[in-house]
Amino acid sequence: MRTGELAATSGLTAKTIRFYEQAGLLPEPPRTQGGYRDYPPEAAHRLAFIREAQSAGLTLAEIRSVLVVRDSGETPCVHVAYLIEQHLADIERRMAELRTTRTVLRTLAQRAAATDPSTCSEAEICRIINPPPQVTDGLSRPG
Repeated sequence: MRTGELAATSGLTAKTIRFYEQAGLLPEPPRTQGGYRDYPPEAAHRLAFIREAQSAGLTLAEIRSVLVVRDSGETPCVHVAYLIEQHLADIERRMAELRTTRTVLRTLAQRAAATDPSTCSEAEICRIINPPPQVTDGLSRPG
């Protein structure tokens, strides 16, 4: 099947298909006598796999590594499971970071709501983010 037909079948653009070919994700197909690419039917299955793998968060390099294993005649299940575990761990780490950031932003939003801009001094950059130090009366002692 020609590039346009594969594009219509896969829901991708011809430019994307050529990019995947250049990136080593899709083998270079044979050419017709007229010089057109002539993709085999399994190219559509491969493109569907690439799209699904991308939607799962795999990078093109990771997808290529899975395809290399498959193209060597081996099943890539162990490799795919490893990649998935790595991505899950990364997502968990990022979610923890986002929860921490949300807490900080909520505190800043409360501070912003309680801040009167007319009381800010020119020596401060922004008291919402960097409040002035608390002034003590000098009478308190630890203890």
